[in-house]
Amino acid sequence: MHLNSRDWSTLVEGCRNGDRKAQKALYDALSGKMFAVCLRYMGSRDEAEDVLQDGFVTLFSKMDSYSGAGSFEGWARKIFVNTALMSLRKKDVLKQSEDVDAAWNITSEDPTPIQKIGYRELSQMISSLPPGFRTVFNMYIIEGYSHKEIAESLGVSEATSRSQLQRARALLQSKIKEKY
Repeated sequence: MHLNSRDWSTLVEGCRNGDRKAQKALYDALSGKMFAVCLRYMGSRDEAEDVLQDGFVTLFSKMDSYSGAGSFEGWARKIFVNTALMSLRKKDVLKQSEDVDAAWNITSEDPTPIQKIGYRELSQMISSLPPGFRTVFNMYIIEGYSHKEIAESLGVSEATSRSQLQRARALLQSKIKEKY
């Protein structure tokens, strides 16, 4: 569903006033896109659904803090990314990924160019990354966060962020090479 800025304003105002129909319409308008965001971070549908629900609870409870400046969808996306990150922080995924590093003999060879790889295949490969790798990869490559912002969000050093990204890239390259 594509909404213009006036439609978003109407839905936001309705939600602020407790209008259930507006809340349902907002959920319908955002749930598909925000589920995709949650899935990218969480890796499994069940975990993504939990984060999606938590994200909507947060979104509706913080509706009054949306100032109207900028895109509502962009504002909402930040809530869902932060909800996913909080869930991952609770699981301490970056510490778990250090154990994964030892188990995987990852090398940083130069990538072989792959001419054809489908979006779904690549998405599945990203989803199969260990949680710490997947989180940093999504934040840096897909969401456009800097290593400084990632470090602050996850409570790690910038070097850890860079290392996790490099390892995620190496592992993805390895998966692509195996497949092709």
